[in-house]
Amino acid sequence: MKILITGGAGFIGSNFVRHILTAHPGDSVVNLDKLTYAGNVENLRDVERNPRYRFVHGDICDTGIVRDAMAGVDAIVHMAAETHVDKSNLGADEFLRTNVLGTFTLLEAARARRIERFIAVSTDEVYGSIAQGAARETDPLNPSNPYSASKASSDLLARAFWLTHGVPVVITRSSNNFGPYQYPEKVIPLFVTNALDDIPLPLYGDGRNVRDWLYVGDNCAAIDLVLRQGRPGEIYNIGGSNEVENATLTREILRVLGKPESLIKPVPDRPGHDRRYALDSAKMHGLGWKPLQSFGDALAKTVEWYRTHQAWWKPIKSGEFKAYYDKQYSAR
Repeated sequence: MKILITGGAGFIGSNFVRHILTAHPGDSVVNLDKLTYAGNVENLRDVERNPRYRFVHGDICDTGIVRDAMAGVDAIVHMAAETHVDKSNLGADEFLRTNVLGTFTLLEAARARRIERFIAVSTDEVYGSIAQGAARETDPLNPSNPYSASKASSDLLARAFWLTHGVPVVITRSSNNFGPYQYPEKVIPLFVTNALDDIPLPLYGDGRNVRDWLYVGDNCAAIDLVLRQGRPGEIYNIGGSNEVENATLTREILRVLGKPESLIKPVPDRPGHDRRYALDSAKMHGLGWKPLQSFGDALAKTVEWYRTHQAWWKPIKSGEFKAYYDKQYSAR
């Protein structure tokens, strides 16, 4: 199978590229990535010479580049997205462009080229905050911020192309991912790298917000299974079944690193901060998937990766990221 992966130089994308090349020796990968701030060619330095891997530098909103990248492709795994809630609150323009217009451009090209499979990778955040129980694939979408609203729009557009044009779309919605190569604006790599540098960890609000954590390798295995066995037109929730309060997560990171809890710095809550996410993953379990990594083991493995890969994240945190971070948290 020849697979076009959009956003393959990002966090989940780079892990998925590596997963496909390792798990399926007969498959080849085309990685289409614009290389915005969170896309990094260093994430795939170890596979760039692999004859089954090809990188295309381009924007998913560019029709010509997208159609050329799809030449000879059997399937698309669409991961390219703007994803950071805080940045979407500051300005949603790029989120709407990439997450909605970009998805539309890909769907149109997939329709023209009669692509056999289109996997649209989404998020549990489209369901909004869940007070009790867990969100099912049939539940209404209730996004709370511009980022999740743009992803909900992308999902609806993808499903419309299945219903109207027969583009064989399958949607996955996963819970919060963590693991190697995650850009340090996200809470786990941010807190791990801050703690390693003895910098305060900015904890939003009362710290009682709950997230369901999923190790990125388990998510990659789930998306791969959906790629091969998922039914067109269907949606599959991919949850880790690891619900953890942010305050508990923060203390656990500090414990693993042997750092004091005095590094925790409470900051005012962000607007539209969802209280709790939870997914019902029974449908994925029916395909034969379950997460293999326990949360504790996966978190320890992730912390160790950042501890031993400081040459990867220190340059990221010293430039544009530092200016954004200082503006976001120093005045709080």
